[in-house]
Amino acid sequence: MRRFLPLLLVALVAAGTTLAAATLSVRWWLAAGPALALTCLGGRDLLQRRRTVLRNHPLVGRLRRPGEQAPPGGARPDGQEFLVPSLWPVEAAEEAPVVRVGGPDCAQPYDMALLNVSAMSFGALSSHAVLALNRGAALGRFAQDTGEGGLSEYHLRGGGDLIWEIGTGYFGCRSIDGGFDVREFADKAALPEVKCVSLKLSQGAAPGGGGVLPGVKVSAEIARERKAPVGEPVVSPPCHRVFSTPRELVLFLARLRESAGGKPVGFKLCVGARREFLAVCRAMVAEGVAPDFVVVDGSEGGTGAAPTGFAGRLGMPLTEGLITVHNALVGVGLRGRVRIGASGRVATGFDIVRRLVQGADYTNAARAMMLAVGCVRAGRCHTGACPAGVATQDPLRTRSLNVAAQAEQVRRYQRETVREAVSVMAALGVREPRGLTPAHLVRRAGPGTVRSYAELYEWLAPGELLAGPPQSWAADWKAADPDSFR
Repeated sequence: MRRFLPLLLVALVAAGTTLAAATLSVRWWLAAGPALALTCLGGRDLLQRRRTVLRNHPLVGRLRRPGEQAPPGGARPDGQEFLVPSLWPVEAAEEAPVVRVGGPDCAQPYDMALLNVSAMSFGALSSHAVLALNRGAALGRFAQDTGEGGLSEYHLRGGGDLIWEIGTGYFGCRSIDGGFDVREFADKAALPEVKCVSLKLSQGAAPGGGGVLPGVKVSAEIARERKAPVGEPVVSPPCHRVFSTPRELVLFLARLRESAGGKPVGFKLCVGARREFLAVCRAMVAEGVAPDFVVVDGSEGGTGAAPTGFAGRLGMPLTEGLITVHNALVGVGLRGRVRIGASGRVATGFDIVRRLVQGADYTNAARAMMLAVGCVRAGRCHTGACPAGVATQDPLRTRSLNVAAQAEQVRRYQRETVREAVSVMAALGVREPRGLTPAHLVRRAGPGTVRSYAELYEWLAPGELLAGPPQSWAADWKAADPDSFR
């Protein structure tokens, strides 16, 4: 309630000076007039529903200086990388392309948009923010990843398509002892809103560690959702309990797909050692089982759960991670049945096209979607005191977020960003993502020197690892063990 004290004090000053003007001297109107005007302005801030910061911080919110305008992801393009336009561009496609996710073992494939809402849990975000994102996804016909916090009523209420993420804490399908409850999973995976299931192995900015929800954000509602004590931090284990080897991982994915009624199932990771991902690929080949998709999270991705020393320092950046996963799947002959999603500071049409060139089939955005739903970058996500009502469990702060208005903002942001990506592809002479090649993206390698991605990176041929890996891959391929992550 302290955030309302400035308005209360101004109102008290206005009342006192008005009384003095009426009973003592008209000169008091010199003070009463401005005080009354400020009181009216603060009341308007409190009652309006367009700007959540002003509603949560009447009067004081007006002192916040807007930052320099920049793309929602943060940094502006620095010119170190650029796409190569064609002298013979094509007309942009009228309909935004979609990506069919679902391999031969999938009974219910899903058409994924080029840009979707990345993993953000109810708990990390407020109920209103989750609901606004979901309604925005429903309006724009794209998907929302639930994050590892479970399937909440706010994910289900808005009618949007969901990618249900299962983390190491198994929230939403958690047994009494903290393990995986297959019956609860099957019941929830059967819900029509759930279109895909994603198993989280690791996440950008915090690979090697489980997610953390600070105790200040663990309300009674969150505690019920996650089967945890109220007010205490919820820490997910660093590893899964239901498998311990690459082979067991791919077999568990097959089990999830069967339990989900044949809906697409995949996993998310921030790539570390190339050898480890190759071990998973070896297990896929050995068992004849493959996921329907893999989401690659870049180490530069943002998360409020990440220790400060982890962010951007553990795991591969998205560029290297994408190219590694794409090449590995191509090299074992599975790329045609496994789709790749990219997540990590995706914000603009250029970002989408850049990631498609590097090996992705579609992209996910978290930070940009938070900005679309009203985030003001206050940097207070971990405190529960988000001034915009986005990353808080304080009901008084949450109520300020206008779900209908922010859902429309989310829809509009996704639509315009995808349109920009389609226009960029057209400028390259390409109407669909499959027409993009590594030659379309160029990086400055030094003064007066530029190289395309076709020249900078090695690109494997289909089945090349199985036929005989090139020297640059031979050591990792030989060391990759389908029965050990180490």
